[in-house]
Amino acid sequence: MSRKYFGTDGIRGTVGEPPITPDFVLKLGWAAGRVLAAHGGSKILIGKDTRISGYMFESALEAGISAAGVDVRLLGPMPTPAIAYLTRTLHAQAGIVISASHNAYTDNGIKFFGDNGRKLSDKIEAEIERMLDEPISVVATDRLGKVRRIDDARGRYIEFCKSTTPGLNLHGLKIVVDTANGAAYHITPDVLEELGAEVVAIANQPDGFNINLECGSTKPEALCRRVVAEGADLGLALDGDADRLIMVDDQGTLVDGDQLLYLIARDRQRRDRLNGGVVGTLMSNLGLELALQDLDIPFARAKVGDRYVMEQLDQRGWLLGGESSGHLVCLDRTSTGDGTVAALQVLDALRREGLSLREAASAAPLLPQTLINVRGSRRDGFMEEAGVRAAIDKVEQELGRNGRLLLRPSGTEPLVRVMVEGKDADQVERLCRHLAEAVETAIA
Repeated sequence: MSRKYFGTDGIRGTVGEPPITPDFVLKLGWAAGRVLAAHGGSKILIGKDTRISGYMFESALEAGISAAGVDVRLLGPMPTPAIAYLTRTLHAQAGIVISASHNAYTDNGIKFFGDNGRKLSDKIEAEIERMLDEPISVVATDRLGKVRRIDDARGRYIEFCKSTTPGLNLHGLKIVVDTANGAAYHITPDVLEELGAEVVAIANQPDGFNINLECGSTKPEALCRRVVAEGADLGLALDGDADRLIMVDDQGTLVDGDQLLYLIARDRQRRDRLNGGVVGTLMSNLGLELALQDLDIPFARAKVGDRYVMEQLDQRGWLLGGESSGHLVCLDRTSTGDGTVAALQVLDALRREGLSLREAASAAPLLPQTLINVRGSRRDGFMEEAGVRAAIDKVEQELGRNGRLLLRPSGTEPLVRVMVEGKDADQVERLCRHLAEAVETAIA
């Protein structure tokens, strides 16, 4: 059984297609319960986002874990980072998130956190994999796990978020908040309002089907328009499970994860609290790297994916990292990416500097970047094809030290992502198309 079914990136798939079925999820809950019970575990938390299938999978997990003799605590709709936090603070042996993040409502997934709010150890994951091959056996009736709902989970997490920026006062700020009709619909607007902001909440009426639908961090157009219409100081958007953040300035201009990461890093450096450098990814904009370079802040690139950012942070002993998509990690505040906490870190920096988001973000201008997805099935060894090598050499020669290119085969689709960035937008687009044509010929 492949670890992709329940590893740090969670299950991904359409409801009703293998392996996303209630019987698989029931057995997954049983297997996890059995393994964790063998390691002394007695309690597992379950939270979910707002998509309709979450109720079905929640019930299946609940039944499987209970059958293994482990107690269940239900959190209801809660952000992924909230479940990581509550797993630690409630001393549970694991936390389970039912969510497909920024995907449409037709998808769902499952992600596990260990007792420290981080991913399960490889050893525990391997044991769960092996247990999935065993037939289900139910413990004696008097040893069945008990199920209880944690009624104050929302309030606990709101207070935690506020505690990450002691003394922050948002009085006088008008903020538009897009919660993607997702897990933070009843969290983030209240956090900001309790800190003194005037909040205009949009995409905060989940119905099970509208999560991420033309809203949230992946579709921020409505947020951009609303910020301008409201005359707001800024806006922020989360994704369906609220572990990603992008922001919008007062003119409706997007400020992405790279720029937000820069703002947090600069503020921490000024207060001597950066503790090392910043981890980005292969897709992080070169503008971020150059802006950090100007501040003498070390920068490292990890492979694309939050798990690889976390690995680099752990290896280097650094605290701050993230992705252009807005998955930002502040390890001195949380154990995983947290959109609400990241927003508070940015707002705290803006308040301290006395700057608007537009003024602050202008210090880290992003370089023009063109990304083309090239579909094709013959991806093995394509970079060694003569045509691709010639195109790469041409692009690198023209860009020189003023840009870069990236060829990255997708891990989930039959395509190669071709990216070029540099200082001249027309040149970047022309070179990216030239490189994409060579790749298309090689992999078609």
